[in-house]
Amino acid sequence: MRKQIVAGTCAVVAAIGIFIYAGSGERDTADVEGAQGSSQPVSQAAAQDIKQMVSDYSSRALTSQSASITSTQLIVDSGGPNEVTYALPENEFFLSVAPYVQKTHPCATHSLTGCQGEMAGQEFDVYIEDAEGKEVMKQTLKSQPNGFIDLWLPRDQKLQITVTHDGKQAKTEVSTFESDDTCLTTMQLS
Repeated sequence: MRKQIVAGTCAVVAAIGIFIYAGSGERDTADVEGAQGSSQPVSQAAAQDIKQMVSDYSSRALTSQSASITSTQLIVDSGGPNEVTYALPENEFFLSVAPYVQKTHPCATHSLTGCQGEMAGQEFDVYIEDAEGKEVMKQTLKSQPNGFIDLWLPRDQKLQITVTHDGKQAKTEVSTFESDDTCLTTMQLS
C-alpha cells in the first residue's frame, strides 16, 4: 500500500512538473491584428490601437511589469509566463526622445515602463526635417511623466531633429531604419 502511495505521489509530481515546464518560456501573441506572427500588414485601426497603447504606457495610464518598444515591435510582459508582442505600423518608426540639461542615461531600446528622463511634463519646440531639408514636423510637444517625447516618424529615412526649451537647444541626426534605436537620450540642451 505504501509503495502505491509513493508511486501515485511521484506520478502527480511528475505530471505537474511536465505541465509547468511545457508552459514556461512560451511567448504568446496577442489576439489582435498586428500581433507577432501575423502575415497581414497592420491595419490603420490596429496601428491606432497600438499607438494608443504606447501612449498609455508612456503616460503611465497603463502599467505592466515591463513594456518596451523596438523598431518593429511593442513587447509587453505582465509578469506571467508569457510576453505579448504587437507589430508596429510598417510605414512609421517610433522614437522616444529625452532632452536633458544635467542628467541622462544610456539607452538603445526604449523601455516604456523603465526609462526616466530628467525633464518630465515640460514643453519643447520640436522641429524635424528630412535629408533634403523638407519639414517633417514642427510642433510644441509636452514630455510625458517619464520625461520623454514620443515621436512617430516616417520609416527608412535620415532625419535632423532640433529640440528647443527655454532658450536652450539641441540638434542631432537620427535614422529610422529597422536596426535603429528607439531611445534617444543624448540631446543635451545648451
